[in-house]
Parts: sequence; C-alpha cells; structure tokens
Amino acid sequence: MVVAEHAQGLLAPVTWELLACAGQVASDLDLEIAAVVLGQDAQPLAQEIARCSGVKTWAVEVEGLAHFHGEAQRLALAELLPRLEAQVVLGAHSTSGLDWAPALAVDLEAAYIPGVESVSLEAAGPTFWRSAHFGKVREKLSPVAWPLVLTVQPGAFEAAPPAEASQGEVEVVHLSAPPCRTKVLEVVEGAGTDAGLGRAQVVVAAGRGVGQVENLELLRRLAGLFSSAALAGSRPVCDLGWLGYSQQVGLTGATVTPRLYLACGISGARQHTVGMQGSGFIVAVNSDPQAAIFNLADVCVVEDLTVFLPALLEMAGG
Repeated sequence: MVVAEHAQGLLAPVTWELLACAGQVASDLDLEIAAVVLGQDAQPLAQEIARCSGVKTWAVEVEGLAHFHGEAQRLALAELLPRLEAQVVLGAHSTSGLDWAPALAVDLEAAYIPGVESVSLEAAGPTFWRSAHFGKVREKLSPVAWPLVLTVQPGAFEAAPPAEASQGEVEVVHLSAPPCRTKVLEVVEGAGTDAGLGRAQVVVAAGRGVGQVENLELLRRLAGLFSSAALAGSRPVCDLGWLGYSQQVGLTGATVTPRLYLACGISGARQHTVGMQGSGFIVAVNSDPQAAIFNLADVCVVEDLTVFLPALLEMAGG
C-alpha cells in the first residue's frame, strides 16, 4: 500500500517514486500494489493515480482533513489498513511521512524501516538498504515481523513520468474525523524557494564545515566567477541564520539540478543530497576524507576550504 503524498491539490513527485519502490517489493513477495490518498477531497488525486499507474487506489475522505495533519492521517490509516490486509505500507521519508509512519508502525504492531534507499531481492525475501552515521556507512536490513512500514528517501527510486495507463479502480471510503489530541489552526505559507536558485546553472553550496559566517564571503566570490550562479546552503547553515531558508537545498528545502554544484564544507547527509543529486557535475571540498559527499562527487578535494578557495580564487583572478 502506497500512501500518496500531496499538498495544495497536487501530488508530490515522490508518490511516483513510492510506486516504483513498491513494484520491486511486490514482485518479490507476490503482492498486489494499491495506493491510498487521504484528505477532505481525495477523489480527484485518487483518479489521477489510478489513471496514470493502473493500480487500484483508495480515496479516503476524512471529515475535516482539509490540510495535512499527521495524527489524523495515522489514525485513519490505522483504522483502514488492517481491513485491507495491507502487508507492506510505503510512505515518503519526508517531514510529512515521518510525522505519521513511526506511530502507525506502533499501532499496527509492524516492523518499521525508515529512510530506505534501495531494495535487493534475495532468496529469503527483500532486504532494504539505508544510509547511517551521516552517510558514512550503509545498513542492510530485513524484517522479521509483518506487516512492514517503510519510509522511502525521495529521489532514491527512479520513477517514469506519469502517463496514461489502463484505468485502475478507484474506491471511495468516508471516515469521520478521528479523535485527535491536536488540531491544525492555520496553515501559513513560508518563504518560497529563491527563483534565482532554481534557474542557476552553477550552485555554490555552504555546509556547517565553512566554520564561520565570515567565510561565506569566499563562496560569494566563487559564485561571482560564473554568469549564472547562486549561493545555497544546507539546513544547519540556514538554521544558524547565515543564509535564508529560501536558499536551503535538501529534503526540507529546494531541489536543484544545475550543470555544476560546488559543495563546500558539506558532509553529505542524505537530507541534503536528495536536493542536489541530480546535478550535472559535482565538486566537493571537505577536510574529512571520509565525508559521505565524496561518494556522490565527481571531483573530491580533501582540504580546508579556507585554504583551497583562496588559492582557487587567486588562480581564477577572482
């Protein structure tokens, strides 16, 4: 069962990636794939999934669920999924998915594996891989109990663009408002992603490894060497107030695909790399030779950026 992620009447791209992951798991376990959309008006999105994927989709219309509410979604799923005999439940490893998935696993007395990045099919059944210790190691896990709840890293599974398929069945379920201990009072839209960041052909990104806010000037000068460049940062840099959240790249920020991505002082945690792994060419500068970002980079520079960047700028005349 794929739990669709959506906001403001639109399906999130990760929904199609979840269906791709489900295809691998279902083939090994000989299970059928289905999807579920929860919301106050879930039918249009359920119709879109059924039309573009061909899978049976449940439109679960929950009274009062006009906006995402993790507790309400978890309670609705806990009521519905046992009736549907769901053996594997897949959600996104996002701020929304992490709001409901762990508690749902407790409700269902299910095994729980978060942050899945790949699936390997073995004689004993599917096994799941994820990053650990800030991306420096990979863990291989297999469930020893069922059902199973998974959260899947956005960007980890390649999904074909949605296209017309044989129409899947859509079934509508109406649920009354669950007895939540919290309620959504208001949803206020935050600052949008910097349009310049999204259009830039070169992105120079700062991580916590820049050391101090004054060192950002080196990155600004580096970005100034290119005609179409933008300065970006990882979440820790934005949390410190060194850069605005509109400049954040990663799971809770922007997704960028520039021709060149310069990662300066970035460790390579999955929360950041999901937002830039589609870049055309990646150069990483980090003083830690074991930094996880080097697993993704095309060029790896093991050096203190306060030593390397001045030398680079001098050579480039910047």
